[in-house]
This record gives sequence, structure tokens and C-alpha cells, in this order.
Amino acid sequence: MYHGSIVALITPFSNNSLDEGALVRLIRFHLDNGSNGIVPVGTTGEAPTLSRREHERVIEIVVHEVGGQIPVIAGCGSYDPAEAVSYTNHAALVGADAALHVMGYYNRPNQEGIFQHFRLLNETTKLPMFVYNIPPRAIIDIQPETMARLAGLKNIVGVKDSTGDLSRPLKEKLLIKGDFCFLTGEDQTAVAYNAQGGQGCISVTANIAPRLCAQLQKACANQEFHWALDIQKKLMPLHQVLFLEPSPAGIKYACSLYGLSEFHCRVPIVELTDSTKRAIRTAMDNIW
Repeated sequence: MYHGSIVALITPFSNNSLDEGALVRLIRFHLDNGSNGIVPVGTTGEAPTLSRREHERVIEIVVHEVGGQIPVIAGCGSYDPAEAVSYTNHAALVGADAALHVMGYYNRPNQEGIFQHFRLLNETTKLPMFVYNIPPRAIIDIQPETMARLAGLKNIVGVKDSTGDLSRPLKEKLLIKGDFCFLTGEDQTAVAYNAQGGQGCISVTANIAPRLCAQLQKACANQEFHWALDIQKKLMPLHQVLFLEPSPAGIKYACSLYGLSEFHCRVPIVELTDSTKRAIRTAMDNIW
């Protein structure tokens, strides 16, 4: 169920308020262009800057507009377990297919603390959950042995791996018994991660290039890695320039060039420099 190109959806704003019309356009854009799933209100969705009502409203709109056509994995993570439980319960109530949970930033728990956080979540919901392992943002790294323990919990179904360590899926597969979904969160390593046993990517670039990202993932699934590499070579300059400055400023600017949404991020993400804007425009021009 969870595979392929899954977009880490931006949250569009207008006059610093949630732009519901643009959000609907974005969802339809992905349904029309082959995305295999949607992750609202994650890192790329600027979840830390959203009010509780905005957070919940985005998930409600995404679930309604998708209408069961592709999976919706709702961002529900928090360093406060009670808040994570609350967001997960809401996502389940409105019909999300799964929840994505980042762990550890600011708290900095040890490996046992990580396990106990997810054990608590596992006991309070029946919604399938993905563990989001992103040490560059969360400070801590969920080790393979801990991931294997988490995989033993009934409702933990997979990982979004943003470690950048391409040995991780193999190391974890050696420890995890039974079905478990391996998704990368790094566009630049998507092909290599799949070659090591992954099933897809929760992608930033897919916000603006959903069809190419979906084609890349389809090629990997068919073991056609030469084709996948050809697509990745085309996409790589865009992958790179989107992260010249703190995300999601780059991808929001790219979306604004296509009229999908306004270029507006909430502080502390700030306006791009002119040189980065030129680099993004050039990368996009060279793809199509």
C-alpha cells in the first residue's frame, strides 16, 4: 500500500493564513500526475508553525480531496507524547491511512526513551504509523536495533529514513522479521536506497515534478535501474538547488513559478536570495 513517490506536501499560505484553495489545487495536481501518496503537515509542510486548528484542517482537506485514491500519511509527530497521541487520534478520526511520527528533537531521549515514546503511541491508536528518522533535524539517531524493536510493535509499519546512510535498509532488514516498509526521505539518494531494499521516497521534489518522481519510482520497482538513473540525472540539479537554503523555501518558490501556490513561508524560514531563485529557475527550465 505504501510505495513509490509519496509527496511531502507543502502547506500553502496567503497573507500568512492557510490557503485552502491552493491546497485543493495541489492535491488535484498530484492525483492527476501520478503521485502514489501524500504526506501533509510534515517538515516540508511547516508543521511546527501551524496552529492546532490549521494542522487538523490541512489533514481534513487532504483526506477529503484524495477520497481514498492514494494513501494519506498524516504528519502527527511531536516531542510531547500527549500531543502526538492527540494528532494521531484526529488523523484516524478523519480518515487518514497512516501517521508519520518524528521523534526526539529538544528532548533528546536515549534509545530506550525512543522505544517507550512509540510504545505509548502504539497502545493508544490502531492507526498504522511510520517512524521518521531524521538525525540532522531531530539530533538523535534511531539505531537499527531500536528500529527492529519498534517494528515488533503492532501498529508500526515502516520508516521514513532521512539518515543519509545507505546501509540502513540492509542493516534493518537483517534485524526485522516480517513485513516492514522502507521509504527514504532523501530525494538525492532515492535510487540507491531502493537498490538497497527500499520501496519508495517521501519526496520534496515531487511537489513540483510529481510525474518524473513517480516514473523514477516505477522504474526502481520494475528493477529497471538504468532507466531510474537516467531520470535521476535529470532531476539531480533540481534536488540540489531546492536545498541551497533552508527548506521549504526552495520548493515553495518552485511551486509559485508554476502558479500552484504563493511563495510564502512562515518565519523563521525567510525569503530566498536572488541567486538561489535564479538557480531554481534554471534547474526547472532544464528539466522540461
